[in-house]
Amino acid sequence: MRVYPAFFRVVFSGMDPEKAHKIGFDLIKAAALTPAGPVMRRFMRPSPKLRVRALGLDFPSPFGLAAGFDKEGSGIVPLTNMGFGHVEIGTVTGRAQPGNPKPRLFRLVEDRAVINRMGFNNDGAAAVAPRVARARRMLERAWGQNRPIIGVNIGKTKTVDLADAVDDYLTSTRELAPQADYLVVNVSSPNTPGLRLLQNIDSLRPLLSAVSETADAAAGRHVPLLVKIAPDLTDEDIDDVARLALDLGLDGVVATNTTVTRENLVTDPHKVMDCGVGGLSGAPLRRRSLEVLQRLHAALGPNGPVIISVGGVETAADVRERLAAGATLVQGYTAFLYEGPFWAARINRQLARSGK
Repeated sequence: MRVYPAFFRVVFSGMDPEKAHKIGFDLIKAAALTPAGPVMRRFMRPSPKLRVRALGLDFPSPFGLAAGFDKEGSGIVPLTNMGFGHVEIGTVTGRAQPGNPKPRLFRLVEDRAVINRMGFNNDGAAAVAPRVARARRMLERAWGQNRPIIGVNIGKTKTVDLADAVDDYLTSTRELAPQADYLVVNVSSPNTPGLRLLQNIDSLRPLLSAVSETADAAAGRHVPLLVKIAPDLTDEDIDDVARLALDLGLDGVVATNTTVTRENLVTDPHKVMDCGVGGLSGAPLRRRSLEVLQRLHAALGPNGPVIISVGGVETAADVRERLAAGATLVQGYTAFLYEGPFWAARINRQLARSGK
């Protein structure tokens, strides 16, 4: 019997979602500082059968936590105790920023979905970088060579003009590339004005080229670079991104971010409208995210760049479906809010039982 869904309904469902997220995350971080931390790590760590080689790195499991949960790299080690094979932090921007005005996070419980317009609230790259470095050292001590992987997702500072976006991304790159296992360029959040215009190939090419060159120079090694795209791209745009990824020699594509559409929802339309603008994530995104994955895989080919599939992933069956459709790695986030702290470990156990 799974206790957390009932606990969620009683304790968290009536609470402001952003406050509930902070309380839940603080509890995860606090537990890691007690004797329970090493115990959780021991019992929730993925089976060795789940190890995956991708991006030149060894992942303990193909299943990881998507960007958005830990925006500032403050809880990387506690989150890996939950069983995630990798944790992607961020989105981190070149400058610290408070994000959009509250309220900016809304639950659609009937749809197991969330609408957010957080706006990249974070402490900025210079503050986040030493946290990532510290987390890497701690993971290396606790796990050895088979430690969970740390990805860093970077985006544009809201107050920076689009014309200066490349320089802003490079500010984050110089700070974070030396600490990150891999970098993701986020050009697909709907909550920073104009950001999705950077998905245009003419804008994306110089951005990714500059970040790639700067990341490797700053780190003194090759830092795997991926780009995160929106589910709202047309099929032709997805094909263009695939061609660009192949042309530039990108290491991978993360597909997909949240959607601005409000399709396939059972929640009362008036309640949805009251939430206002923002990106929708969770179960309703499952179908489109899978379609984008399949289209990307066909365009990139079986030996092409890595695809990290994210969007509507809730179960081990979802993870297996994405792997079968061409993903090398799979991420989840929204279901974590509804399923609770044992979610990743449960998925890993079921994957190991079925041989992935």
